[in-house]
Amino acid sequence: MTAAAATGLGSVAASQVSASEYPSGPFWNNVPDPDLSKSTLPNFKFELEKSTGRVDGGSYGKEVTVEQLPISTGIAGVSMKLQPGVARELHWHATAAEWAFVISGNCRTTVINPEGQSETNDFEPGDVWYFPRGFGHSIQCLGNQPCHFILIFDNGYFSEFGTFSITDWIGHTPKELLAKNLGLPASAFDSFPKSEVYFVHGQPPPAQPALPHRGHLVSPPNTHKYKLLAQEPHATFAGGREWLVSEREFPISTTVTGVVLELEPGGLRELHWHPNAEEWQYVLGGTISVTLFGAKGRYAIESFQTGDVGYIPQGYGHSIENTGSEKARVLIGFNTGLYQAIDLSEWLAGNPDYLLEAHFNQKPDVVEKFPKRDVFIATGKPI
Repeated sequence: MTAAAATGLGSVAASQVSASEYPSGPFWNNVPDPDLSKSTLPNFKFELEKSTGRVDGGSYGKEVTVEQLPISTGIAGVSMKLQPGVARELHWHATAAEWAFVISGNCRTTVINPEGQSETNDFEPGDVWYFPRGFGHSIQCLGNQPCHFILIFDNGYFSEFGTFSITDWIGHTPKELLAKNLGLPASAFDSFPKSEVYFVHGQPPPAQPALPHRGHLVSPPNTHKYKLLAQEPHATFAGGREWLVSEREFPISTTVTGVVLELEPGGLRELHWHPNAEEWQYVLGGTISVTLFGAKGRYAIESFQTGDVGYIPQGYGHSIENTGSEKARVLIGFNTGLYQAIDLSEWLAGNPDYLLEAHFNQKPDVVEKFPKRDVFIATGKPI
């Protein structure tokens, strides 16, 4: 048996790495990415709101992909703000689904699915939408105030600036072909944009959504909208609260689970890991400290402020702590429709005391003080 076969890397992966990058030993058998195989953990923080992105007047789109944060292979994110009268033009994503959370302002989306069913929805702060990969959609600012929202994509290699936009497509298609397709004279397309518009400028849309061009609405079986923060918290503790929306609550969202985690000052989302998903974090408010454990003695700590993004690879141990004097809120996305987590306290509580005593070389009276149940959010006070 070859070394590659013995480690389970396979011929392709083995040909791309050196022995020094993959030391012998069982830990290295299933390393998902060469950047995660080094002796130290890679950077897992990006200051998204301090980046420039694409700017059009007061509207902008700022992205974080593997180009800006190489560790984030499973999830990409965008911070977008639309000014009144501005729309993110009709487009689709060939390589990623889109999950969104509205931070401030109001907006309206339109979406069409492969069955020709379309939906128009209005959103306010705390609302969520989900568009499966390939579904055509648009986003418009509603009212006279800007709208700010965060987009999460289930593919870290996806770029918001490489979408399939309707103006780009029509602008590069021969006019004769468009005329034949749409039943208009070729000259009708002389004044159409010749390249991607991206941000469409116009009047704010009417207060009430209009019917589609075809004159009637054929609604999809599953809505693309979910009012996350209008729900009761999924879990409440002395140290904070959590709102969660997965495929169970929002059936169309098959590839993304979303969480809003609120921590009181000193509150700690305890040490834990996710067996089935990567984790993408956006700090909505406050100051937090995130720890990351990558096995083989690798450990890192980063401080995050409002507008910063963090990334946790699948299966890596981590924690989130509010280190400020005010409440902290973190928007978290997982690239799975079904959320899973294993918490340190719950893991310990699920094992017999004699085994824990032997592991930590402690007497029974110490182990007896370990939590008997899942802590989830700790306060630093006795349970």
